[in-house]
Amino acid sequence: MPRAAGLARGLVLMIPAAFLALFYCYPVGSVIVRGLALPDLAPLGEVFGSPRLREVMWFTSWQAVLSTAATLAVGLPAASVVARLGLRVRRWVRALVTVPFVLPTVVVAGAFQTVFDRFGLHDGAIQLHHTVWAILLAHVFFNYAVVVRVVSTYWAGLDHRLEEQARVLGASRWTTWWEVTFPRLRPAVAAAAAVVFLFSFTSFGVVLILGGPRHSTIETEIYRMAVTRSDLSGAAGLAVVQLGAVLALILLSTWLERRRPTTTMVWRPESRPLAWHWLTANAAVMATLLGVPILALVERSVATGDGYGFDHYRALGERTRLLPASAVTAIVNSITFAVVATIIAMLVGLSASLVVTYGQRAIARVFDLGLTLPLGTSAVTIGFGILIALDTKPLDFRTSTWIVPVAHALVGVPFVIRCVVPVLRSIDPGLREAVAVLGADDRRVWREVDLPIAGRGLAVGGGFAFAVSLGEFGATSFLPRRADLLTVPTAIFRLLGQPGEALRGQAMALAVILMVLVAASVLLIESGRSTTETAF
Repeated sequence: MPRAAGLARGLVLMIPAAFLALFYCYPVGSVIVRGLALPDLAPLGEVFGSPRLREVMWFTSWQAVLSTAATLAVGLPAASVVARLGLRVRRWVRALVTVPFVLPTVVVAGAFQTVFDRFGLHDGAIQLHHTVWAILLAHVFFNYAVVVRVVSTYWAGLDHRLEEQARVLGASRWTTWWEVTFPRLRPAVAAAAAVVFLFSFTSFGVVLILGGPRHSTIETEIYRMAVTRSDLSGAAGLAVVQLGAVLALILLSTWLERRRPTTTMVWRPESRPLAWHWLTANAAVMATLLGVPILALVERSVATGDGYGFDHYRALGERTRLLPASAVTAIVNSITFAVVATIIAMLVGLSASLVVTYGQRAIARVFDLGLTLPLGTSAVTIGFGILIALDTKPLDFRTSTWIVPVAHALVGVPFVIRCVVPVLRSIDPGLREAVAVLGADDRRVWREVDLPIAGRGLAVGGGFAFAVSLGEFGATSFLPRRADLLTVPTAIFRLLGQPGEALRGQAMALAVILMVLVAASVLLIESGRSTTETAF
């Protein structure tokens, strides 16, 4: 029995360690080695010596700053409204605003293209297509939920009696907010801003489609250099620059977090009164920002030459010359890959969660940080690393069908860990001791106590992994164009890249189907939260 227990502990330790080393550390390390090209650092010299690439890096930075500022300007008022809602209403409002955030970037880009077409903003007096304004609008749409969820959760827990005291002493609403409320909200605002900036800095699908060839970020330039121009050395150098920038952003965010003062929180789930004009104004902004692109997407998917119908949906069963298989095959592939990726993420994530919760402190910290790194690394860099690293036997996975769900699982594992670890840590040790006193061994204690409780967090994390896999595009875009590897986001991107109303209509129909699948996953996640408190 002791030997069996030791083997089980070793297996729990080896599963996440081997997964991280093979599919993250080795590919990303290969990118770094090729990008540095020691000792001469030629790829880095090429990057910083090129005026075009310096312009790309500058555009990547300032568009991320503007995207963050615009998202905060729109999201903070909405967060104030959501924070004052009742607990049940707040949960469902947060679920609705989260749907755009988890939508695939190609779907978001397609939705805004449709809005531009419908309102004459494509080639009319006001042109937004292939402009920086289109990118900024899409980033606000995409990241709106980050600000609302993070700030409203923190805001709802503040003791609002301080604001009431300030008002009694004669302070205006603006003075009360600026002098009393906002200083206490700074930790949440800073955290939300850091996440929005990181997502905007590493944005791929939105910039690739809405920005066009005239606007390129580091992310899209890596893709074009590697896939279109076959300049692997230059792409590796640019990827190293991006990795360094992302690491610096993460370290800066951590340093700022440590310098912030702690805030006393008083949880008040009851709703608080709202001025009707403030509520109406925020509801109108939310409906316009989030609802118009989605409604335009649905309307375009059923629009035909002489009215409305389901012609574009029926055409999905037929193969076009642009795709290696029919769109229906892409749907089946995406669902299949998402299921497999979810299983892998749950297996690796559960094993890692056990190490983080019950392992030695040093090992636990290494696993906790190591398996969170894929979230801070761009999907394009991971896909590029797979392209250049896993290309020789016995590690030639580039043409394997398994590489798609494995790449998707890399991003899903951190979600599983963040959902399971808090649940495991919340288990009362006395409950385990009581079961052990009744004669249960360690394995039975785990099976009868820990696993049923951890299962709820595991289900929520699995829901996140499934939704992320359905919409993943960055890493998948580097894989070969084979029928059995075609996913819905990849099919949408290829259909949107060609002129023709029929092809665009099919792309919109595919986007609506994918949107429904992702929205269903989000709603299931929120229903799981009613019984499980997680880190998300």
